[in-house]
Amino acid sequence: MLEATDLMVFYENMLALNNISIFCRDNQIVGVFGANSAGKSTLMYSLSGIMLDIRKKEKMSGGERITLTGQLLFQGQDIMDMKPSSRARAGIVLCPERRRLFKESSVMENLRIGGYLATKAQAKVSLEFVMALFPALTRLQKRLAGFLSGGEQQMVAIGRALMAQPRVLLLDEPLLGLSPLMQATLIRAVKKIQEESDISIIVAEQYARPVFPIVDYAYILENGAAVMEGTREELMDNPDVKSAYFGVS
Repeated sequence: MLEATDLMVFYENMLALNNISIFCRDNQIVGVFGANSAGKSTLMYSLSGIMLDIRKKEKMSGGERITLTGQLLFQGQDIMDMKPSSRARAGIVLCPERRRLFKESSVMENLRIGGYLATKAQAKVSLEFVMALFPALTRLQKRLAGFLSGGEQQMVAIGRALMAQPRVLLLDEPLLGLSPLMQATLIRAVKKIQEESDISIIVAEQYARPVFPIVDYAYILENGAAVMEGTREELMDNPDVKSAYFGVS
């Protein structure tokens, strides 16, 4: 469904992504794991098209020059130069790192903003799914997003992304700063999204331990390069992965 081949991103003279190739099939959960500055967010921005906007703004302000090369296909179509808004309409939807909600708007308003691309019928079905996925949002729907806990905000952020009718949902660091209990809640929700919809999911995360059990395939990034990849079983049986992410030698 979504395939990147030899993707490279340069910030002036710094190489942020180095010949990364990843593939996400229909209704698959793909994990992208790595430490801070490994290139995870740059990859997610490149897949969603946000990197094109960042490049444009940097050029207009006289900032650092950003260069993107490689090939990016969505359902066989070349989307390397497609605007982020067009990618969202096509079904590639990013749930960004640190949530980025409209904090002075209510939970329900944030969700409805996410559904601006949907028909009324689609929005109704999606809203029902989101409320079933995150029952806590039902009692919080009138509360301002800025007064929610981190975990509650992440529920809203994922819900808002689902309201946009994604075919590929990009989750960038969804577990950042959350308690183990909330992390487990969100991981169950991600798995439920896969089981009850036709949505493919790519999740980029530093905290790989809670995510590994639900991925079908995963990539390990270091310094902007994919140094390892494989199925869940292959990576969990790898001694280097066990040592780095599970503390088992």
